[in-house]
Amino acid sequence: MDEKNIPIRTYQVCNVLEPSQNNWLRTDWIPRSGAQRVYVEVKFTLRDCNSLPGVTGTCKETFNLYYHESNEERESYIRESSFIKVDTVAADESFTQVDVGDRIMKLNTEVRDVRVTTRKGFYLAFQDVGACIALVSVRVFYKTCPLTIRNLATFPDTITGADTSSLVEIRGSCVNQSEEREEPKMYCGADGEWLVPIGGCLCNLGYQEKSGACQACPSGFYKARSSEAACSKCPPHSHSLRDGATACECHSGFFRADSDPPSMSCTQPPSAPQQLISAVNETSVVLEWAPPRRLGGRSDTTYSLECSQTRGLWELESNSVSQLCLPCGADVLFSPGQTGLKTTKVVVSELRAHTHYTFTVHARNGVSQAGGAGASQSAAVTVTTNQAAPSPVSSIQVTDVTRHSLSLAWQQPDRPNGVILEYEVKFYEKDQKERAYRIMRTFSRGADVAGLSPLTVYVFHVRARTAAGYGDFSAPFEFATNSGMAAGDHSRRRGAVRRSAVGNIVILDFYSKTKQESEEEKHLNPGVKIYVDPFTYEDPDQAIHEFAKEIDVSSIHIERVIGMGEFGEVCSGRLRVQGKREIYVAIKSLKAGYSDKQRRDFLSEASIMGQFDHPNIIRLEGVVTRCKPLMIITEYMENGSLDAFLRKHDGQFTVIQLVGMLRGIASGMKYLSDMSYVHRDLAARNILVNSNLVCKVSDFGLSRVLEDDPEAAYTTRIPIRWTAPEAIAYRKFTTASDVWSYGIVMWEVVSYGERPYWDMNNQDVIKAMEEGYRLPAPMDCPLVLHQLMLDCWERERAERPTFSQILNMLDKLIRNPGTLRRTGGDRYARSVLVPQVCVPEWSVCLWLQSVGLERYRDTLTAAGYTSLESLLTLTHHEMDRLGILTASHQDIITASLQQEMLSQMQHMQHTMVPV
Repeated sequence: MDEKNIPIRTYQVCNVLEPSQNNWLRTDWIPRSGAQRVYVEVKFTLRDCNSLPGVTGTCKETFNLYYHESNEERESYIRESSFIKVDTVAADESFTQVDVGDRIMKLNTEVRDVRVTTRKGFYLAFQDVGACIALVSVRVFYKTCPLTIRNLATFPDTITGADTSSLVEIRGSCVNQSEEREEPKMYCGADGEWLVPIGGCLCNLGYQEKSGACQACPSGFYKARSSEAACSKCPPHSHSLRDGATACECHSGFFRADSDPPSMSCTQPPSAPQQLISAVNETSVVLEWAPPRRLGGRSDTTYSLECSQTRGLWELESNSVSQLCLPCGADVLFSPGQTGLKTTKVVVSELRAHTHYTFTVHARNGVSQAGGAGASQSAAVTVTTNQAAPSPVSSIQVTDVTRHSLSLAWQQPDRPNGVILEYEVKFYEKDQKERAYRIMRTFSRGADVAGLSPLTVYVFHVRARTAAGYGDFSAPFEFATNSGMAAGDHSRRRGAVRRSAVGNIVILDFYSKTKQESEEEKHLNPGVKIYVDPFTYEDPDQAIHEFAKEIDVSSIHIERVIGMGEFGEVCSGRLRVQGKREIYVAIKSLKAGYSDKQRRDFLSEASIMGQFDHPNIIRLEGVVTRCKPLMIITEYMENGSLDAFLRKHDGQFTVIQLVGMLRGIASGMKYLSDMSYVHRDLAARNILVNSNLVCKVSDFGLSRVLEDDPEAAYTTRIPIRWTAPEAIAYRKFTTASDVWSYGIVMWEVVSYGERPYWDMNNQDVIKAMEEGYRLPAPMDCPLVLHQLMLDCWERERAERPTFSQILNMLDKLIRNPGTLRRTGGDRYARSVLVPQVCVPEWSVCLWLQSVGLERYRDTLTAAGYTSLESLLTLTHHEMDRLGILTASHQDIITASLQQEMLSQMQHMQHTMVPV
């Protein structure tokens, strides 16, 4: 009877009086059904041996649980030895005879788990060794993680793993009308619980998530991006008539530009510009107008001008003049421009005098083209230009030359703007530089200038005069008198003039070349120019105004946010300074609520950048400090940071292109080191790349000048993976520590943005460096480049190359690309290199160790140099080809080889036996 006095069926045994009991009870065959671990729940009662008199030594209070795996459903006999013991089961509660009389059932429940993985099914067996026991029930089950939906991915019913600690990885499948955002995965735990959801799905365009499913957006709503969680109501002047809309259609008369996001209201083209007025000044016209009364709900209204001129055309048949309207010529100038204007004022110049012009101003916005032909609204005005001075004479020729005279001729100005009344010629000796000049006037387009000195160069200017006055003088033209020749030698005189002209061109070309070389010399040899630390200024504003140019905030047009900096947003935009062309720039802003220290630190970077002028250093355009937010304006680098750019274009560049990038970085760092400036945070993430793949050093936030005190210490946070050991241990930052960082940058470039030291933590990196481990050559890395990296990672900073030496080495590699073909083969591994040990029999290795150049072991072995005798043929040219570029290392190898071979020869002479 159970506790409710209901009869129940049990298996029981109570042979406690007989010794050495071995009673077995076996189940039928149980199919495994894919389970790898099953659980056995046993409910039983057990008699207390102390309540049984006279059974001391034979009564037990436990039983054993066994199992046997089998593919057969009907095994008639299974030997005891074939069963595997699971556990010995004891009771938590036992009963006595008194308990039975009072009908108090003391039921025990025990659960044991069994791993079953090799057969289709299994048997369970229970062994009694002398207990008074009754089995009330045996329940056999396995666990599953139930079917579930997480992050819009369905995960099926999944059987748990074989081990109690195992996790079964399951890939989910996206629900209907959804797509993978990131591969959906979950892990089924041994207890039947789902763990660690990763990734998931997003509802398709036009669908939104509800109750774990993707449902279509109702009419009047839309969803244009899968990343958006819910459908959005159609913006103003638009509608959607069906479910599942990805965008809303514009109402009649309203439009959306191709660049407009679906969330933007539908808009209209603008109305015509208002109050168009003109002011004529000789052959220039100033046009001004007011914005349209209706902008159509947009803020991108621009203006464009059409210009036409009216000319009279004589008609023979009617004996009259008709008016012909023609477009203005290409020589008419519009300032600031003719199309895409944001301003409402334009100056039109270089017009013809006494001419009728019609100017039409069109107002357009982003939807004008979508609105059709009638979408562009315009206003027009007609003006007549006044009389004006003539344009300058474009060229002067010499027609004859003598010892004391020159004959000149010229053409009428391109724009006479009326009848030419006379010409004025101004001339002077070139050496006088206009300190003393003479003027002569003529009514023709030529002049004979007499009274000149022989063998002298003269400078001539010519200008024309009309009723409106004199025009501007022409550009200077230089001609020389000769030494006097016989009459009739006219052709030789012409030749002398031509040779003089060619001579002038040569001089000008030489001057141009000299100027270019001096500009390059300015970058390569900055001389005594030394970097000044802005933190030495008591007033940070004094430093910023000394080294950076203040920019009017109205000249800056911010277009979009491209990232977040330490102090605030980083945006891209355009900078338009008066008199210069518009350029794209990057704009760093200081977020609101800044402290005095944050303001000082923010502006200090501009004070640092403003001192540099080099093609491989990011260029500072200026700062905004007179209004908020404070801004730093730099040139815009289209391809962003070098590490991200290389990861995006993995394997897409040639070795020469990569070396070219490294050369640019080295050139910039040489410039900084020549200025006694230490960067301290050189890494690929702080190198920016423009559209021409030019690399420029940036991010001077952690930088400091190299101080005079050699014991100076720095306490700022350190990027361990890029920092030299002495800088980590003693905060000693020098140009040599920048060279170490440059070696890491080289490794980043050749490995296409791989993380240095991979997933090692900082402490492991520091320990590895202290033990002499260095990063291995990346896949397909030329041996010469990896050797240069190892040179940069010398423990002693005095043994590292300078940036000038690095630059020379890279130039040598670029000039001899054949040296870049030898690679390290399969030496690439995701671990650091263990210091190499020499085999005692290999004399070359031991010899390299003795001279401290064992780094070249693999290089020489790969090239076939395996004995000291073979090394004697090694020339300086061959060493260059193998990547042994350091001159001192070449000298050591050459001298040591000669000394080693001399020692061996002397030893052989001492040990020779006479015949």
